[in-house]
Parts: sequence; structure tokens; C-alpha cells
Amino acid sequence: MAQRISEIAAVADELPGVVIIHNLQKQMTVEYISPRGERELGVSLQHLKQIGTAYYTNYFNPEDAKDYVPKVMDMLERNDDDEIVSFFQQVRTNQGQPWAWHLSTTKIFMRDEAGAPLLTITVAMPIDPLHHVTAKVTRLLDENNFLRGHYHKFSQLSGREQEVLRLMSLGQSAAETAEELYISVTTVETHRRNIKQKLETKSFFELTQYARAFDLI
Repeated sequence: MAQRISEIAAVADELPGVVIIHNLQKQMTVEYISPRGERELGVSLQHLKQIGTAYYTNYFNPEDAKDYVPKVMDMLERNDDDEIVSFFQQVRTNQGQPWAWHLSTTKIFMRDEAGAPLLTITVAMPIDPLHHVTAKVTRLLDENNFLRGHYHKFSQLSGREQEVLRLMSLGQSAAETAEELYISVTTVETHRRNIKQKLETKSFFELTQYARAFDLI
């Protein structure tokens, strides 16, 4: 293990990103971080080893972690040599500091004698906060969080109600929706009432949030 890590350490700070190696036998705690990572976080590798799993709560946004952590765990379970997981994550140096977006890629780096994943290696590259992708990733994260928090309500809608919700979010009137779906205006209005009741909202903005988050528009 020490030899493999030393091979990475020899070139890590020449790469355009932070290199992190996690030890799966120690609850995925940090086994190595490149000097660039130490500088960005303002702490030493020794400190990160000492704080253990607090590394995650101290430096990473738990909301977007809900999206990428399951992907990493699935990769580890498949235990494929060639598989790489890419994801966006928000990092900050101290509590109260603004989050900074990074694009990260992770793969299995080393296995134990039984062939089970032992170490993972991640390369995290910062994204310019003024880049247009930053705003897009933030919106995507917001939609994913909304989806997770509102799935139970949305799942109560019938297929027809989802069609009506889609047309509502596009600004169609009840008459226009009735014409497009070949149903009566009265039926459309009934669907609209039921949608608002099931989703527990009368807000047009929140209705459009449902439509966007659940890929109706």
C-alpha cells in the first residue's frame, strides 16, 4: 500500500486537481491527499487522518453527497477494474465559508488479497465560480433535492394527472389542455384540483418545480 501511494505522491502535485486516496478498511477515511489539497483545505494530511470520518461533515455539502455517494458505493460493489464514477461536489475550507464546486472522478485504486476494494483514488478539479456550468449544476442539485423530498407526493398522481400538470406548468389554460387531451374542460378542472390537493400546493411556481424535477418538461 505504501509503495502504491508513494508512486502517486511523486506526481500528484503536478496534476491540475487535488488527489485523494481513501482507505475502505478505515470507513473510507483519508489515507493520502496531495499537497495541493492540503493547501486548499488549510490542514495537513495528519490532521485529516486524525479527524477520521469528520472529514466529510467538515468539508463537504451533505446535500449533493446524497446524489454521488450511492454511485460510488455501487461502483465498489461491482468491483470493476475499468469503472470510473464522475460527479460534482461542493467543498469548503471552514464552516461559514462559501461552497466551491469541484468536478471529481473516482475509481478503485487497490484491492486486498481477497480481491475486495481496499483503496479508492479521486481527482477533484475546481470549477471557476463564474463559469456558466456552476449555475447549471446548482440548479440540478436543487432539482435532485426537490425530487427526493417530494417523491411520495408526486407518486400519488395518475398518468393523466401528470399530463395535466405538464400542460399547467407550460402555461396552458384549462380549455387548451382539454383540447389537446381530448377531454372536457370540467374534467381538466377536476384534475387540476386533485393535483393541487395531492401535491398540497396552490403555488404555480411549486407546480412547475414538480414538472421540472420529475422530467415532465
